[in-house]
Amino acid sequence: MYNILVVDDEPLICKGLAGLLTSSGLAIDDIATAYSGQEALDYIRMGDIDLLVTDIQMGEMNGIELMQQAKIVKPWVQTIIISAHETFQYAQRALQLGARDYLIKPLNSEQFLDSVRSVLLKLDKPAPQVEQFLMADNEHFRMDEPPSGRTERLNQRLATEPEQSELADLHDESELGLIGPYFAVIKMKLALKQGTESSFSSQDIRLIQYATLNIAKELLEQEPHTLAFYSPERDINIILQWNEQEMEENAGGKIHHLEMIGRSLHHHVEQHLKQSCTVGISQILRGTEFLSVLSRQADKAMLWSQQLHDFHVFYYGDFNWHNYAHETSQEVLSSQSNRIVENTRQYIEDHYRQKGLTIHEVAKNNHVSPNYLSYLFKKYTGSSLWEYVVKLRMEESRSLILNTDLRRYEIAERVGYESPEHFSKIFKKYFGVSPSELKK
Repeated sequence: MYNILVVDDEPLICKGLAGLLTSSGLAIDDIATAYSGQEALDYIRMGDIDLLVTDIQMGEMNGIELMQQAKIVKPWVQTIIISAHETFQYAQRALQLGARDYLIKPLNSEQFLDSVRSVLLKLDKPAPQVEQFLMADNEHFRMDEPPSGRTERLNQRLATEPEQSELADLHDESELGLIGPYFAVIKMKLALKQGTESSFSSQDIRLIQYATLNIAKELLEQEPHTLAFYSPERDINIILQWNEQEMEENAGGKIHHLEMIGRSLHHHVEQHLKQSCTVGISQILRGTEFLSVLSRQADKAMLWSQQLHDFHVFYYGDFNWHNYAHETSQEVLSSQSNRIVENTRQYIEDHYRQKGLTIHEVAKNNHVSPNYLSYLFKKYTGSSLWEYVVKLRMEESRSLILNTDLRRYEIAERVGYESPEHFSKIFKKYFGVSPSELKK
């Protein structure tokens, strides 16, 4: 059973689509509606949403921005975009971000339900069923693997130092699909759960590796020019690349996009294969000669898994490597983490009244990624970033209701909500009573 969130700034459209879904007979557990991007984000932050259906043009936050923010919070949430305009640029951007469909208003009921049904079937579709292979006699199971020669040459490029890469054959790079000119490297290191290694034969382990590579390739279908292949140790290497135009379009959001991919890869391997993996993400550099530098960055990022055992997706840029020439003690790491969390707490206390406050903005202030900041804040405070924002907003609004004669819309405005209806929903969810009931 799935949870669907329908978002449109026209309430009639929201209710109409929710009604269609309710009577569709699809395996839907709950259908929520929101009339703005910020309201929708609160649903996504505070609940389990599997599918987001959103209009593209809405007030302060459009559907593309909502989709970007939603995927920072939960990269595995699927999206269908609806629009009154058949604009190529909007459609292209939505599909680049992983939207499953782009539908034009006025919507055809059957077309809409077919689109939702297709996404839900995709969600329900099992990944390569390794468990079935392990239970069966797989001695003669044949895997369709990529040509080893090409894989070896790609791995060789990841190991070739910049000064040696100047001698590389440009024709060979083109054959390998290295067109760039901007590159990043993601590495996935499989970690079989403790106690299971001895029960796996070498063939079983190869099947898990094969299934992981297929999951990676399927998740990266929307990423043009992406190369996924085995490392020499049969873990997974991924080379992502962008041309000049693609880089210019959203240069500032590329790192967050890489982290979304990393979190999604980890989530799906754990969900479908019941195995964990560590993901290392490099920075972005220009030129194939720096592929080895990016490869080392991804390896180096994963070194932190030795200290942060409950964290799985590491971005090289989150750590001040110039301060860590030698192995960092737990005390030094804890001191730095505490400083980041305290800075974050102070920033939120100063800005929680700001409309449209995002984790992206808070993370940028601390010079770390949203993914790492979310992890640290939860680890050191026991609550998520957004739970802390809501707590401050609710405490202030409660005080204003009890001690002033301000109207509901004035209080909503003061604590950072763009509509009184949105504010009332969050207030009732938090306190169990509405603002008017509390006032009485």
